[in-house]
Amino acid sequence: MMQETKMSTGWAMNIGEAAQASGVSAKMIRYYESISLIPPATRSDAGYRHYIASEVHTLRFIRRARDLGFSIESITRLLALWRDRARNSAEVKQVALDHVAELKHKIIELQQMVRTLEHLAHHCHGDDRPECPIIDELAASVEASPAATRSRKERKLAPLTEWRIAS
Repeated sequence: MMQETKMSTGWAMNIGEAAQASGVSAKMIRYYESISLIPPATRSDAGYRHYIASEVHTLRFIRRARDLGFSIESITRLLALWRDRARNSAEVKQVALDHVAELKHKIIELQQMVRTLEHLAHHCHGDDRPECPIIDELAASVEASPAATRSRKERKLAPLTEWRIAS
């Protein structure tokens, strides 16, 4: 049961209650405070954090933004825009569209990984023999391949390209 205490700005709840009410874990609430995504909580005389309804509402905003995959940097921007009643909705839309573009790029990368893994699994006999292209691919030395000079993203995509060439 929520133990509410009257503060100058309204009813307050402790961090566990705020976590439950917002869907953000107490650990993440402390983290968001440590990186200044949210302001430091008001403290009781005993040093316990107390949160009022508006702070829990902010935590819910953050939770929803995280559920949609926004980065902390984007959430910081969205929070600033949310608090700015004179904001230009075009800015909010641009943040959302930039995120959509990032998500589409990630989807393409994930689809390429799926194709690579499907190809490797298809070529693995899956029997009693020790030979397995999946293990061979995972064990391939990055330094021994031309991929060593590639970016991380290029290295992730290299097996897909290499098996297409070999096929």
